[in-house]
Formats: sequence, structure tokens, C-alpha cells
Amino acid sequence: MSNSKGGLNFWLIAWLPVAIGVGFIMLESTEWFGANHTSGPLRLIWEAIFGPVTNARWNVIHFMIRKSGHFFGYGFIGVAWLRAWWMTLPQSHFLEDTFLALLGTSLVASLDELHQSYLPNRTGSPWDVLLDCTGALTLQLIIYIYLRLLRPKRLARAE
Repeated sequence: MSNSKGGLNFWLIAWLPVAIGVGFIMLESTEWFGANHTSGPLRLIWEAIFGPVTNARWNVIHFMIRKSGHFFGYGFIGVAWLRAWWMTLPQSHFLEDTFLALLGTSLVASLDELHQSYLPNRTGSPWDVLLDCTGALTLQLIIYIYLRLLRPKRLARAE
């Protein structure tokens, strides 16, 4: 396999993280990963680490764990999209790649929520799409700040 831009190896290196991330979302977007199925196992782990909690307290913790999963999970998918576009479009600017990455992230998030709206134990929420895109944008902003401060020549590659 060639590492040149036209070679299969290049495309796998560039886009496989996106495919894995989307596959992971597809797996989590099933009935098996609904709140009614994740509460028990996550509570066992939580209580093994932090000790027992009341049911009311656990409901809040479980909600926060699930929403943190949205934020960070889609944050990392957004970074995978950004990396793939950055590699695929070497003459583009960071802002253009960020836009494309957010577009990809929002498309996956929207389709995920649409799919969940058809499952009996899941709901589709535009607020989750907003949270997902906020996670992606936040992690991309962190990368931008890192590049701007510590690797400015890398960021200015297309200028």
C-alpha cells in the first residue's frame, strides 16, 4: 500500500478514525445503550469507586455521565473529522476544515437523534445535537489554541 495521497493507505489513515467514531455512535444509538440499560452497570462502577448514593442523587449523576458522553464523544469525533479534512485538503485553512468537521459532526449527531426517536426506550433531542456540536467545537478550539500558541507554522500551512 502506498502512503501517497492517492494510495489506499493514505485514505485509511486519514478517514478510518472517522469511520470508527461513527461506528461507535451507531453502536451506542441502540436500545441496549438507553438510559434504562446503562444505569445499573454505571451505578455499580460509580459506587465501587465513590461509595453508595441515593436513588435521587444517582439519577442526577447518571444524567451528567450520559451528557458528558455526548460532549466528549462527539468532541473526539469532531477532532477525527477535522484531522481527516486537514489531511485530505492540504491547501485549506484551519477554519475551512473546522467548518467541514462541524458539518460532518452535526450530520452524524442529527441522524443519531433521528434514529433514536424511533426506538421505544430512546428519545431524539435537538438539545443533544447542540451538545454534541458544542463538544466538537470546544475540542477543535482547544486544538486551534494549541496550534496558534505552540505550532503557528503548522497552522499557517496554506497561507
